[in-house]
Amino acid sequence: MPGMCTALYQVHDDKADFSKKADSIAVGLTVGSWTELPDARKAEMEKHLGRTVSIDVHEGDGTPGSRYADIRIAYPDINFSRDIPALLVTVFGKLSMDGRVRLLDLDVSESFRSAFPGPKFGIEGVRELLGVHDRPLLMSIFKSVIGHDLKGLEEQFYQQALGGVDLIKDDEILFENEEIGIRRRVAVCMEAARRASEHTGQKLLYAVNLTGPTSKLAEQARTAISEGANALLFNVLSYGYDVLHELSSDPDINVPIAAHPALAGAFYPSPHYGISASLLLGKLMRLAGADLVLFPSPYGSVVMPKQENMAIKEALLDPASPARTSFPVPSAGIHPGLVPLILRDFGSEVVVNAGGGVHGHPMGAAAGGRAFRQAIDASLEGVSLPEAASASGREELAAAIKAWGVREG
Repeated sequence: MPGMCTALYQVHDDKADFSKKADSIAVGLTVGSWTELPDARKAEMEKHLGRTVSIDVHEGDGTPGSRYADIRIAYPDINFSRDIPALLVTVFGKLSMDGRVRLLDLDVSESFRSAFPGPKFGIEGVRELLGVHDRPLLMSIFKSVIGHDLKGLEEQFYQQALGGVDLIKDDEILFENEEIGIRRRVAVCMEAARRASEHTGQKLLYAVNLTGPTSKLAEQARTAISEGANALLFNVLSYGYDVLHELSSDPDINVPIAAHPALAGAFYPSPHYGISASLLLGKLMRLAGADLVLFPSPYGSVVMPKQENMAIKEALLDPASPARTSFPVPSAGIHPGLVPLILRDFGSEVVVNAGGGVHGHPMGAAAGGRAFRQAIDASLEGVSLPEAASASGREELAAAIKAWGVREG
């Protein structure tokens, strides 16, 4: 019996015979046809045949569009090469255009998984690089990057670093140009990180945005690393999971990779079409080698339902997977008053990621970083943010609460 990868679909249809629908998927995405084949041909082709594993029908409440089935189909590994694009084309390529069908989950075989070592660093490796093991990490983001010269970016980086953040990432729309190309940008920002560390005593990871033609990405990564870059940001969905896998597996690209969710909204939000967020931004990102995975938070300006956030978190942290765990990074609209909610929902294995919540602080970006660190410390101590803000030396947190408030739930 060959190894099998199993796909879980949700199919909405008010009238369909879901048993026939399941069989049509299993046959149509593998051998193409079955019943009309002669017996000798069936014997030859059977090892390639997809198989219906389960069908769970939900009749709904009678209103149009409420009837659906969860259908699980197994696909023989022998049908596709051991790469994520081949797997996705097999299980969902043509099917994604066949009515109201959504891909909810994938369980790959051990044989398929063995081609993917997963994150090179993972949570423990990133913590080891930073020397931080006892609290959530804090990341900040470049803002208003288009139109800045190199000096402006350097100052923006320095102010963020002074605030005590653990990671700083480029904006995902910061691409190559003559003024702030990756080689020059990394050199000045890593020097700013060195200067800031003299004040904070902290190590810092700078995730520089890796862009350009696909064939040149590995070369660009090596260039950034040669200039001192100690992390990378990568727009995985625009380039593809297999590109992430290649970068993560490259022994010369020995830095953590943060996966940005750009384009994810084209795949996951619909209840009837696309790919679930937990698979798109969770399981497949971890399989392909992302050390940190950004996704919209359930609290901020680009809201993802909390249930989907928790499913992503579980996929990134699932102890059943042999791969290293990946850091969940809920993002967008995060301010210090949200920190207790983030820690309540995600625990300590999370990166608190902020842009406007750092740069928009009334006392400046450095104060914004300190406000977040104060909020994290207070939350770990079980102290309410208003109480913590009233203590001497926490005026940054007090100013943040005055500006944005505190979310209770």
